[in-house]
Amino acid sequence: MVQAMVGCPDVCKCSRKSNLEKSEVNCHKKGLHAFPSNIPSDAWILKLGENGITNLKANILSSYPKMESLNLERNAIKSIHPQTFSGAKQLMLLNLYGNHITLLPPRGFQDLLNLRFLMLGQNQIGILKPEMFIGMRNLSELDLPLNAMTMLPSNVFKPLIALKVLDLSINRIQRISSKAFTGLRQLLFLNLDNNSLKTVPAGAFRPLRSLEMLVLDNNLLSALSQSALDGLSNLQELYLRNNELDHLPSDVFSNMPKLSQLALSGNHLKTVDGNMFSHMPELKKLYLHDNPWHCDCNIISLIRWIGETKATLSPQNALKCVSPSDLKSKSLISLQAGMLHCGA
Repeated sequence: MVQAMVGCPDVCKCSRKSNLEKSEVNCHKKGLHAFPSNIPSDAWILKLGENGITNLKANILSSYPKMESLNLERNAIKSIHPQTFSGAKQLMLLNLYGNHITLLPPRGFQDLLNLRFLMLGQNQIGILKPEMFIGMRNLSELDLPLNAMTMLPSNVFKPLIALKVLDLSINRIQRISSKAFTGLRQLLFLNLDNNSLKTVPAGAFRPLRSLEMLVLDNNLLSALSQSALDGLSNLQELYLRNNELDHLPSDVFSNMPKLSQLALSGNHLKTVDGNMFSHMPELKKLYLHDNPWHCDCNIISLIRWIGETKATLSPQNALKCVSPSDLKSKSLISLQAGMLHCGA
C-alpha cells in the first residue's frame, strides 16, 4: 500500500510504502530552478532530474538523514558548494549526469562514506585531483564519460580503494601518469574508449591486479610495449580496436594467462607473430579484421595458428590480404604456406 504524504513540495509527488518508514519524492521535470524545500524529513529517494537547478548550496541534505538516492541528472548545475553533501552519510547513489559542472570542489564528497555510485558523465570537468575523492572509501562505480579531461595525474583515484568500475570514455585524454591508477586494487572494468592516447606509460596498469576488462578502442595508440600492459594478470578482455598499431612485440600479451577475448581490428597491422596467441590457453575470441595484412612469408606463423586454433576469429570472410597484389582480397583462412613468398 502506498500512502500520500503530508509535507511535500507542491509540484512533486511524495509516497511512502506502508511497510517502510521512509518516503520517495518525485520532482522529475517539474520546472524547478532551485533545490526544493518542504521535503519530508524521512525522504530516502529524491528524483530531481530534468529541471533547471543551477547550483547546489551548502548542507542541502543535512535535514534528510535517511537519504540514499539523489538524482539530479540533466539540470543546469554549474557549481557545487564544498559542503553541499555534508552529513549525507547514508547516500548510496548520486547522479549528476548531464549538467554544466566544470570543477569538483576539493573534499566535496568526503562525508559520503556509503556512496556506491557516482555519475558525473556529460559535464565539462577538465581537471581531476585526488582531494576531490577523499572519503569515498566505499565507492564502487565512478562514471565520467563525455567530459573535457586531457590528462590523468598521479594518485588521482587513490582514495577510491573499493572502486570496481571506472568509465573515462569520450574525453580528450592525451596523457596518463604512470601512477594515475595507484590504489585501484579492486578495479574490474576500465573504459578509456574514445580518447586521444598516443602511448601508455610503462607500468601504468600495474596497480590494477584485479582488472578483468580494459577498453582502449578509438585512441591514437601506435605502439605497445610489454611493460605498457604489465601487471594485468587477471585480464580477460582487452579491446584495442581502431587505433594506429602497426607492430606488436611477440611478448606483449605474455603475462595475461586468463585473456579470453582480444580485439585488434581496425589497426595498421601488416603482420604479427602467430606464436603470441599460442601462449593464451583461455583465448576464445580474436578480432583481427580491417588491418592491411601483407601476406608474405612473415605471416606464416599466424596462418599456421589460424589453422590449428579452436578460438573464434573475427568474421572469417573479413580477414583478408591487402598485399601483395597477387593475393589481394584473398582470405587469410584459405592461405597455405606454399603460397607465401618473401623477396630475396
